[in-house]
Amino acid sequence: MGPLLLFTYTLLSSWRLLDAQSNNMITMVEDVRLSIEPRANVIRGTNVTLRCKAKVISYTQEMSRDYTIYKDNVIIFNDSSSSSQDFVYLLPDVRVSHTGKYSCEIKIDGNHKMSEANKLSVSGLSTPLLHLNQSVVSEGEELKVSCTAPGETGPIIFNFYVDSRERLERQVNSDQVEAKLFVDSVGIHQIHCTYTVLVTVYSFKSKESNIVSVSVKELSITPILEIFPQNKIYEGDSLNIFCSIRGLASSIEHARLILSQGNQILSHGETKINHSMFALAKDSGLVECRLFLGNIRKVATKTVSVTELFSAPTLTMSPAEVFEKEFVTLTCKSEHVASEKLSRKELTYTLDPPESLLILNDTGVFFGKALTYDLNYTCIAQAKGIIKRSKNLTVRPKVSVSSPKIVAIDRVVLGKPFKALCQSDTGSLPINYTLLKGREQVGTVSVKLPYQQALFTVTIDRPEDVNTYRCEAKNRDNEAHVSKSLNATVTVPLSRPSLTVIPVLPEISEGDHLFLICMVKGTPPVIFKWYRVGRESPLFTTNSEWNSSDFQIENLAKKDSGTYYCEALNFANNLVRSGPVTIEVRLALWKKAMIGGFSLLVVSVLVVVGVLCFRSKRGKREPAAELSVRSATL
Repeated sequence: MGPLLLFTYTLLSSWRLLDAQSNNMITMVEDVRLSIEPRANVIRGTNVTLRCKAKVISYTQEMSRDYTIYKDNVIIFNDSSSSSQDFVYLLPDVRVSHTGKYSCEIKIDGNHKMSEANKLSVSGLSTPLLHLNQSVVSEGEELKVSCTAPGETGPIIFNFYVDSRERLERQVNSDQVEAKLFVDSVGIHQIHCTYTVLVTVYSFKSKESNIVSVSVKELSITPILEIFPQNKIYEGDSLNIFCSIRGLASSIEHARLILSQGNQILSHGETKINHSMFALAKDSGLVECRLFLGNIRKVATKTVSVTELFSAPTLTMSPAEVFEKEFVTLTCKSEHVASEKLSRKELTYTLDPPESLLILNDTGVFFGKALTYDLNYTCIAQAKGIIKRSKNLTVRPKVSVSSPKIVAIDRVVLGKPFKALCQSDTGSLPINYTLLKGREQVGTVSVKLPYQQALFTVTIDRPEDVNTYRCEAKNRDNEAHVSKSLNATVTVPLSRPSLTVIPVLPEISEGDHLFLICMVKGTPPVIFKWYRVGRESPLFTTNSEWNSSDFQIENLAKKDSGTYYCEALNFANNLVRSGPVTIEVRLALWKKAMIGGFSLLVVSVLVVVGVLCFRSKRGKREPAAELSVRSATL
């Protein structure tokens, strides 16, 4: 018995209990795990998260927790938190130097536990960049070089090469190094650099040692867990849980017990503990009786199953959609009731908030008019001291659609399609908009989202047809609102223009005042342009609020002769052109008279000259004849 007692004493003397003596509460770190997200093997530039998850058993989960993150057994971060949520440590934009084994340690009230180490492997290096202070050096001149490992971290070894032969090595703790090189021989040489990131030190592993077996004997001490009642447990029953020790009497007095359910400690003590509670359905689950004796931990477990006395109520609305100030019915009901323990008549239902102004019409049935604003309702079911609430039901009274308006969002051009928008200022979605032509339905658009619009494509053949279109809006049965008639200015496309010339063509002479009048049929304003064949740019352009306009040429000259035409354009965007008109500028009347008078004068002069010449010749012939007669007589 001597060795056994000595062994027991050794176990008892090394016993420690995780006890916060200041408030007589116990905290136990059951398990700590470290996970690497998104995965343990990543490429360079990935955002990595180290998640430390601890299972802590205590009376409360709100306590100070000290977290420490290790990399290759070296502390890289520590922090405190009072939250029971997972502790997260971020490694943004990781590099190869982040490769290593990571672990997490948690400390609570002097108790600490460390997770197993998980290895993070990062692959991929950036391409090094080499820079020289000059590209041409004299023989024997020193050359300054620098090599950069963009974005890399950690101890880095840089190597410089001349003609593929290593010439220099430098180790630094930054991503850049500067150095001096001497190039021995004359000529063109190729220089480059590389780098190596030092992640872990080299290690050598020995062979396995000899194997020695050891046998561990179990102590005859066991935790005992008892739960009463042992038969079926219902909500509202008194639940008694006992946790005790059976076994080695000499060591029981140094033992400690903890009774817990999930992460919640129910009670703690030394040799025997008892916990009584008002049974609820949420109390179903695994109950654990834990025994601590030195380094020994043993646990007994049992599952508690609490049958619902009645299920949590559900709250429904009828009709499923309701408009403002319309009658609505809210029904609160627990679907399942343990009839062997509770009758439905014992269940009472109330509605929260009470200012809803709905009246209890029957068991769990509330009736009244819907409000003009949204309201969250909750149903409360109660029986035998058990209170359960339903999920929130939001009643959103719908707003009846207002009278719509119909507008043309495009320019209305006769014979061309345009868009008409039908829209109401108020009204709950969905809203069905119907385009009407007279009493005929042209089409329907259902607007279900706030940014949607009810757009219709319309084409009219006569200007008066635009006023035959209306719009109908409807978001509830048996109620529709119709808009006024579509009111829009109709643009009539232009006809082919006619080009009128004043004065009339045969009477156009030099010095006249010429009018080229361009006339069209269609909706003004109209842009008129006059052209002369052979010239690309217009002679004249004007914007007229009328269906005709003119281009004038004062004091016509012979050079103004040519072929003319006009073009017209309005908001229908159809360019129309007149037929060509050829204008020939004739001589002025005074020029014609002058030419005629001059011609007569020339003729008269020629006649006089002829007569004089005739007479002159005749006078010479008469004396000659007389001489001839006289000679004959003699």
